[in-house]
Amino acid sequence: MRWFLLLAASAGSLFAQLAAPNASGVSAGHVHLVVEDPDAQKKLWVGLLGAEATHAGTLELLKLPGIFIVLGKARTAPTGGSDGSAANHFGFRVPSYTAMKAKAAAANLPVARDIPDGKKFIVEFPEKVRVEFAEDPDLKVPFVFDHFHIATTDPESLRAWYVKTFGATAGQRANFLAAKLPGGEVDFIKADAAPAPTKGRALDHIGFEIKGLDEFCKKLQADGVPFDMAYREMPQLGGLKIAFIIDPVGTRIELTEGLAVH
Repeated sequence: MRWFLLLAASAGSLFAQLAAPNASGVSAGHVHLVVEDPDAQKKLWVGLLGAEATHAGTLELLKLPGIFIVLGKARTAPTGGSDGSAANHFGFRVPSYTAMKAKAAAANLPVARDIPDGKKFIVEFPEKVRVEFAEDPDLKVPFVFDHFHIATTDPESLRAWYVKTFGATAGQRANFLAAKLPGGEVDFIKADAAPAPTKGRALDHIGFEIKGLDEFCKKLQADGVPFDMAYREMPQLGGLKIAFIIDPVGTRIELTEGLAVH
């Protein structure tokens, strides 16, 4: 319990806001889990990482440094976990691989992949949601959001799509091509076969916060980007503005405006 109290005290000031947007008005926003047991997820995110609960109208949000976790109750059982879908996992940086691994073990989270030489590992949260923790010894805070990891048969083409669509900067993380955005990045893993779409899975979609969402959506429409749900305002969610698009490999992406103020 002592480590949790220290973590909460150290990280509290980090929960206030998302990163400032890039020139295209985009920053990392949230991860949306649609699961059978949201309470089991919430217990872990609060207990393991000290997430803070807040609300956008009727929508409960879990705040973490640089990102929100949104938990939805699935009406039917998810069609699968994150592995095997386009959104394979998402990841955080932590100061110590060893310490974080011990915390995950104490929380009874199974390790799906361990890379000791790279000082990183992937655990499975309930309902097979995969989360990576990677050591960054220069990190001065207990943890911070790092990346979404997308599976594709053509990483280069998909990176180009994210660069064009969101004004991301083309880069690389270790052996992975990356599209870098304020608050995090999108990394691309080479898949032997086309992954399953994310919609309907436990990790249903990822999200980006957009400054000027209405105009941004009009530009996407003019560019022929496919929408899963058109732009709309949600007074029941505290005036949040949202839209959904689908990337070329089936990753469902929610675009929000107003999430950052919560």
